[in-house]
This record gives sequence, C-alpha cells and structure tokens, in this order.
Amino acid sequence: MKKHLLLLLTAALLLTIASCGGKQQSSTQQTEGSEWVDAADNINRDSTIYGNCTEGSAMHTLQIVQDNGDTLSFNLMVAQEEDRVYGGFRVGDRMAVLASRDHTYATMVLNLSTLMGDWVTPNPLDGSSVMGFSLREGGVMESINQSSVIYKTWRLINGQLEIVSIREGGGDFEEVETFRFKQLTTNELTIINGDELFEYTRPGQEDDLNGIEIDESEDNIDDMLI
Repeated sequence: MKKHLLLLLTAALLLTIASCGGKQQSSTQQTEGSEWVDAADNINRDSTIYGNCTEGSAMHTLQIVQDNGDTLSFNLMVAQEEDRVYGGFRVGDRMAVLASRDHTYATMVLNLSTLMGDWVTPNPLDGSSVMGFSLREGGVMESINQSSVIYKTWRLINGQLEIVSIREGGGDFEEVETFRFKQLTTNELTIINGDELFEYTRPGQEDDLNGIEIDESEDNIDDMLI
C-alpha cells in the first residue's frame, strides 16, 4: 500500500514539474515573440520631429513650433559639421528634425517646404525630354513623364525618403524604396538608394546642374537662414 502511494506521489510530482516547465516555455516564447514585435515597431517608428520654423532661429539655432503648440530649439552645430542640414530654413518653413534624446541638438535637418514640388532629370532614352516626380501635401506623389512607373505615396521616416510605387508589368505589387539625402537646395535634389545616386532639378533648371546661388544680400539675409 505504501509502495503504491509512493508511486502515485512520484507521478503527481513529475506532472507538476512538467506542467511548470511547459508554462515557463510558453511564457518564454511569448516574451521572445513580443521582443520581435517591438523590434519591428522600432524599425517602422518615425522618430522625426516636425514643426514650423520661427523667428527664434539663427545661423546655428533652429527653433520650431510643433503642431501641438510646443516650441523647441535645437543647436545645429553637429548637423552642420556633418553637412546634414538640407534645404536651409526660413521663418514659416515646414521642418523635419532628427535630434538627440534630450532634444538639445539636431543631428539632421530637412526643409520640407523646399523638398515639396516637382523634380526632374534628363530622360536617358531621349535627351530632349525630362522625367521625374512630384511630391505633394499629404504624402501624395505623382509621376512626371513616366508611364512605366506609377508613384503612390511618399513619406519621411527617420530622416530618409520612402517612396511607394507600382512598376509596369508588376501587377498590383507595390515596391517600397528608401532613399538617403545627399543634397537639397531650392533647385537641386540628390538622393541615394544603395550604391545608386539620383540627381534631380526643378523643371526648367535641368541644364543648370550647379544650381543657383542663394542671394545673401542685405535685403534677403533676414529672410533666408542657412
């Protein structure tokens, strides 16, 4: 009888251990799964700060008012030293900023007002025509003289330009491409995807690849901050 009772107790103990192990494994799997989800969210989360440039800006300082009314001021020395201030800035311009965690200094500044609009490049198959795209408010993007590519949307994510398009013969498959900025002025845009570099100008300026110098005369120095 005692032997039988001992066997029952042993079996119960083994079942309890197995059950606890199963719960622990399940909990571990859930934790690992959660970490994967968090990692994916971090990749897709845009850390860019948006706002409009204010009169508190200066040569080495950018002050913006966010959509929620908060005012932030960024030291530009780091971004300027790394040549990561794209498009200049002036009062009222819509700005995108990557900044330190404490929001004291900017690591990248992009002028969205300068970025918006039409951008073209000479057609490699016909030097007498141009092709390109148009960036509009609300993430709307349109093709310019490109029947083989239908641009769908654009957005900034962590300081890079993300473009969604559909190519001819690709069915309804949407292609997502991400570009790094190399240069942005009033009349020039240079972006990089992998090892490929793409240069664009404003329509009518495609023959002037050196762009137009900013007028820094006394009449304009207060309007344009660079």
